[in-house]
Amino acid sequence: MTGRPLAPTAEPTLDLALIGNGGVGALVDVRGDIVWSCVPRFDGEPVFHALLGSPSGQVEDGRFGVRLEDLARTEQAYDPGTAILRTRLYDQAGESIEITDFAPRFLHHGRMFRPAQIVRRVRPLNGHPRIRLIVRPRGDWGIHEPSVTRGSNHLRYVLPSTTIRLNTSAPPVYVAEGTWFSLHGPISLVLGPDETLSGGIDETARDFEEETSKYWRHWTRSLAVPLEWQDAVIRAAITLKMCQFEETGAIVAAMTTSLPEAADSGRNWDYRFCWLRDAFFVVRALNSLSEVGTMEDYLRWLHDVVRSSDGHIQPLYGIGLERVLTERIVTQLPGYRGMGPVRAGNQAYEHFQHDVYGNIVLGAAQAFHDHRLFRRADARDFLLLERVGEQAWRLHDQPDAGMWELRTRARVHTSSALMCWAACDRLARIAGVVGMPERAVQWRQRADTIRQRLLAAAWNDKRKAFVAGFDGDDLDASVLLMAEVGFIAADDPRFVSTVDVLERNLCDGPFMRRYEAPDDFGLPQTAFNVCAFWRVDALARTGRIERAREIFEVLLSIRNASGLLSEDYDPRRRELWGNFPQTYSMVGIINGATRLSAAWDSII
Repeated sequence: MTGRPLAPTAEPTLDLALIGNGGVGALVDVRGDIVWSCVPRFDGEPVFHALLGSPSGQVEDGRFGVRLEDLARTEQAYDPGTAILRTRLYDQAGESIEITDFAPRFLHHGRMFRPAQIVRRVRPLNGHPRIRLIVRPRGDWGIHEPSVTRGSNHLRYVLPSTTIRLNTSAPPVYVAEGTWFSLHGPISLVLGPDETLSGGIDETARDFEEETSKYWRHWTRSLAVPLEWQDAVIRAAITLKMCQFEETGAIVAAMTTSLPEAADSGRNWDYRFCWLRDAFFVVRALNSLSEVGTMEDYLRWLHDVVRSSDGHIQPLYGIGLERVLTERIVTQLPGYRGMGPVRAGNQAYEHFQHDVYGNIVLGAAQAFHDHRLFRRADARDFLLLERVGEQAWRLHDQPDAGMWELRTRARVHTSSALMCWAACDRLARIAGVVGMPERAVQWRQRADTIRQRLLAAAWNDKRKAFVAGFDGDDLDASVLLMAEVGFIAADDPRFVSTVDVLERNLCDGPFMRRYEAPDDFGLPQTAFNVCAFWRVDALARTGRIERAREIFEVLLSIRNASGLLSEDYDPRRRELWGNFPQTYSMVGIINGATRLSAAWDSII
């Protein structure tokens, strides 16, 4: 376990761990407090919101904590190969407790059992330590304090939009009053819907833990992990799995909203939705580990996105296929470290981002080739994807907001044209698989046309690099994807030169910014973690393996103690910033390790 001494008070950090089961998720800090959790879905109202402060200014509001009297230090770690978290708290006299946190997930009667529950088990490790339980859910983004009713072994918290029940083997009166009491044996806390448990509380919690541990260990055992950096890859894979809302198949970009990209930057966005771009990269990363179940679930959701469209497809949707994600400011919460605004919803749903069409086709392409799937994609699916391809062909050289979602200006973005090419290129390949050679010829011709246009308009001979937009001058890290999606050979002199130019202009040592031109908020202040991983991939593809490995090791070192990454990193403050955990960043860990690892046959 990773241990640390603690000051009496400390401002929030992103030293958080994620627990979840594909239906519910929660973030746990190093003291064992749940500081963020939304119900009934990832994008619902937070019942625990302490990560973004409290309207009342009371530190304990919006959190679910276990306090140890005279706390001196903590340790925290996941059980290897699982999403089960253990936090150990030690007091100044040497007495200690262990908190075990998880969300139940396992097969039951042939179906996945993933209730909207969080289970906490607390046991003494040494002595009879004194503890206090803090359960302070709030409604309407922190405004409403619940009315509380008690039963013999439970508490009900009645909020305006939901009622949650805490079944507990601790004395309910102690929980309700926040009373200090001595812990003489294990206690269990099962928080979830307003339903009674079918069995005893301690027995249920213990059984759920055993079955959940068994599920995750079997799941990770099936992964085709690289030889090197296995623990980092497994943790990233589990995290990505927890970010899929399995009921629909949608994959959220992150579990949080409004964690700023940089201190006092105002770059605070709600990422609790499914961006088709981010989801494609998640699916691709897990596919590389031979985990195709996530792709199958995601493609169900994606199929309905395409079928319900009138041609135009948004860059993001709600996890229940919601199209309108109106952005508003939540004024009652002060924000992370007081750095508001807090936003709910995301105005980017109104954007035109043309790379989305390539991301859809790329995300679905493997389903036409993979013989392991329960249902391989067929000619009917191809005809549906052709609707997406037609949009890519029509819009490949038209201005849009781009993948960085610029809010106040449009241009023909290289990254958007690149993904439009990818849509046509993959459709040409798929057409051959489904027995439509004449369609293959047409899509190949279209892909070649886009390719020639892109090579001519995106190359800036003065800068000796591919640039952010057609006939432009500004540099952008997203052009590194050219080699990754197969648009250009990695040893092409133009790509090699581009990598060199980007390194000189966008990199701060091992870290990388997205672009060099000011955006709606000025110049970016922090590095964007996935861009650094794109750099690692590009360096490896161009033969600079040792340098790529050195940078990759540094990127692994900035993960928090639980092995997780957010969206951004400030090299000066040496701090993670941005929404958390960011699926894009966790994908980079898997891709980097897969690209750089020695082969298994090197040790056999």
